[in-house]
Amino acid sequence: MIGRLALARVAAAAPVAAALDGRVVLVAGATGGLGRAAALACAGAGATVVLLGRKVRALEKLYDEVAAAGGAQPAIYPLDLAGASPDDYGQVADTVERECGRLDGIVHAAAQFAGLQPTDQIKPEEWLRTQQVNLTAPFLLTQACLPLLRQRERAAVVFAFDDPATIGKAFWGGYGVAKHALPGLVSILHEETDTGPVRIHGLLPAPMRTALRRTAWFGEDTLSLPTPDAAGAAAAFLLTDAASGLRGAILDLRPA
Repeated sequence: MIGRLALARVAAAAPVAAALDGRVVLVAGATGGLGRAAALACAGAGATVVLLGRKVRALEKLYDEVAAAGGAQPAIYPLDLAGASPDDYGQVADTVERECGRLDGIVHAAAQFAGLQPTDQIKPEEWLRTQQVNLTAPFLLTQACLPLLRQRERAAVVFAFDDPATIGKAFWGGYGVAKHALPGLVSILHEETDTGPVRIHGLLPAPMRTALRRTAWFGEDTLSLPTPDAAGAAAAFLLTDAASGLRGAILDLRPA
C-alpha cells in the first residue's frame, strides 16, 4: 500500500496491438524519459498522441520520431507547466477538443527535480516550482480535462509515482514532499470517479535510465539501468481496456 492505494503487478504490462486505436492521449512531460517512452508506446498501440512539454525543439524531434513510426499523426502543445496559470490548462482542454474532437487518456510524466539538498537551503522559488510541476500541474490539468474525458465511455488518467521508501529520506526536499502528496490526490480522484467512465491509475516504475535519476544518484552508473521503455509501455497499458481491473491501484514495476 501507498497511502490508501493498493499496489498491483501484472504479468505483461504492455498494450497489445491496436489497443488504443482511434483514441486520443495527452502526454504531459512528453520529452522526458518516461514521457517520451509513453508517447511512443501509446502511438504504437494506435493512439493519436498530443505531446505537451516546454521545449519546442525537443517536442518537434519527438513529433518526427512518432510520425516516422507510422500510425496516427501526433500533435504538439508547448506549455511550461512551472509558469502555467489555471486558464492555460483550460486552454489545453479546449484546444484538444477543438483540434482532436475527443480525449481518452492522460499520462502525467512531467517532473521537476533540482537535486538533493538540505531543506534549509531550498530557495523559495525552487520550492514553488517543484510543487507546481509535480503536484499542482497534474491536478489542474486533470481537472480541466475531466469534462472532456467524461464524454468517453472508457477513459483513463495515469499518474507517475516515485518510490516512497527513497523520496522520504533526507535531502529529497520539495520533490519528495510533492511525490508523497500525489498518492493522496490520486486516491481522492479515484473515489470521486469510481463509478464513472474515467479510471484513475498510479504507475510506480523501477529504477530507469533518466535525467532525473542521474541528478539524484550522481555516483551511480545510470547507463547500467534499463531505459524507460518498459515504464512507458506500462503507462500505455493502463490506458487500455485490459487495465480496467487495476482501477484505483498502483501498477508496481519494481523488482519483486
